[in-house]
Amino acid sequence: MLGGSVYIAFIRFTISLMGTILLFSLLAKSRFERKKTIVCYSCFSVALILLACVWYVTDWESCSRMVAFTMYICFAIFAIFMGRDSVYLAIYKLALIFYLMSVFLVGGLEISILFFNRNVWADIVSRIFLILLIAFLLEKYVRKSMNSFCDYVESEADKFSIVAMIICILLGIGYILNPSMNREITPQRLYQILTNFFLTGTLQLLVFRFYLHVGKEKEYERENQLIQMNYRLLERQIEILQESVDSGRRLRHDIRHHNAVMAEYLRRGETEELLQYLQEYDRETDQGIPKTICANPAVNNILSAYSRKARKEEIRVVLDVELGKNLAIPSIDLVAILANVYENAIYACMEVRKYAKEQECFIDLMLKKRKNKLVISCYNTCKKEAVLKDGKPRSEFTGGVGVSSIIRTVKKYGGEYDFKNDDGVFMVRLIMNTEPPKFSVTEER
Repeated sequence: MLGGSVYIAFIRFTISLMGTILLFSLLAKSRFERKKTIVCYSCFSVALILLACVWYVTDWESCSRMVAFTMYICFAIFAIFMGRDSVYLAIYKLALIFYLMSVFLVGGLEISILFFNRNVWADIVSRIFLILLIAFLLEKYVRKSMNSFCDYVESEADKFSIVAMIICILLGIGYILNPSMNREITPQRLYQILTNFFLTGTLQLLVFRFYLHVGKEKEYERENQLIQMNYRLLERQIEILQESVDSGRRLRHDIRHHNAVMAEYLRRGETEELLQYLQEYDRETDQGIPKTICANPAVNNILSAYSRKARKEEIRVVLDVELGKNLAIPSIDLVAILANVYENAIYACMEVRKYAKEQECFIDLMLKKRKNKLVISCYNTCKKEAVLKDGKPRSEFTGGVGVSSIIRTVKKYGGEYDFKNDDGVFMVRLIMNTEPPKFSVTEER
């Protein structure tokens, strides 16, 4: 520190703390509403600045050495409480803010020492300028991509890697702000400061770009799974269309025979026999009509298509579906879930048949609406050795078909999911709200 009266210290403490809060607010969202957030941060800031000023008056030497670390640690604890992010993600953001805080603290000091003969007002003005410059750059180049980055870190990041990265950043900045470091203006000291800033900033940038890249790769993978799912749905629809064409051909062929038989009955005057023949024809026609599974057309078609495919593979299918025609959930989302669940169940049964051809395989699918909830459960035969990772089936267990698509759609409607392998019986249980929440998790961030 450059010294000065307690009033000067008060101004510097206020600028530094307000700058830190401003930069953190650009990257993290509070768990409380705007008004309550402002009140909480204001009360915290007043208390912390007053305590720092008391410390400055009572023991200037220790305050000059440790006040920046102490105030930051207090702010970090308070920020974790105020934020809505997970602990790991909050710590990462705080490490980034620690780096940015060191930039305007050290930058202000060095500008004052090198160009203004240790003038305290030059330090204050420089800090304000650097804070505003950093805030502008964050708002323009970082803030939007930070939302996606946060989602990717929470879903994809290895926790050990995050901890190791944070420790490296804190050690690098801690070295820069080391109060016992020589403060004489020498080329070696400036080189050390610039090198540490460069290396620590590069580490931040590399981690940021890495997780953005990993997240985008996952997005591409999910899009590829959706394409595969659409391809399978198209195959099922083509099968239904081909069956309709074949059925029409058989019907036209059979109608000629039926007309000939009825004409012969009429020529002979055998009306009783004709009536009996027509009754038998009606019964056969009714048996040939596909059974309606539920009143919802989209769900009925997709379940009919996959049920036919399952029965062709000699898989026992039991359906318990209670669903009306009108449902708040769009058909495309509902079909995406059912197609993935059913396709994965059929794939699991076929994998079992590869190694145990005589084993009986089954699929029990239940779909019901209860008040404002939609409940979906599926039990099917699977390999006993199939294991789950992080509570989700692996791609080799499901054939690569969209488990991530199922989870994403369930979360979209504020629902919950559960996957389990119970000694060779795989269970999928999903509960969703019949209407999506007003804001998704990503939009809230």
